[in-house]
Amino acid sequence: MWRLILCLAAALVLAGCAAEPKWAPDAAVAQAAYRAPGPPSITLFTVVGSQRNQGAHSGLLINGSQRIMFDPAGTWQHPRIPERNDVHFGMTDKMVNFYIDYHARETYNVIEQTLVVSPEQAEAALRAALNYGAVKKSFCTIATSSVLQSVPGFESIRSTWNPKKLMQQFGEFPGVTQRVITDTDANKNHGVLLVQAQDGP
Repeated sequence: MWRLILCLAAALVLAGCAAEPKWAPDAAVAQAAYRAPGPPSITLFTVVGSQRNQGAHSGLLINGSQRIMFDPAGTWQHPRIPERNDVHFGMTDKMVNFYIDYHARETYNVIEQTLVVSPEQAEAALRAALNYGAVKKSFCTIATSSVLQSVPGFESIRSTWNPKKLMQQFGEFPGVTQRVITDTDANKNHGVLLVQAQDGP
């Protein structure tokens, strides 16, 4: 009897921690679809505290048949960008810059690591992100590492909760290019958010 009660209690706790699903209409997703120029690629974004050098968030920009942002358990959004369970569609260069500027601030840097991949690898990553589902808070790096693991050639990626450890693993692949984005402005992005609300893709 106690075992049953404990199981029910655990189920209730897990239900309370479940992520809230979002599902944009087909028409909105189709209209927003954007294929970026250049070769297929996967970009890992890692948000790192500038004072304590601790990882705070992970996200994946995937450029395949279209370019999408997998931002698991993220808070970034744009009123004109449709979202399905942490996948944002219509990631033009302007939207990518909005995403970066939203995270880069006085107390956080953004590390951008990009790897050119085959079309098959890009599509595998895209499918994995689309099929992952809504991600619970604090599970961003677990979700990101899981998506990467499913891509042929990335099987060596180990599951981790730590954004910096995932960043280090990704950086070991030959051909990865990296840049560090800093922002010494005030620790707020209200100006960027206002521009996002008024401006289109």
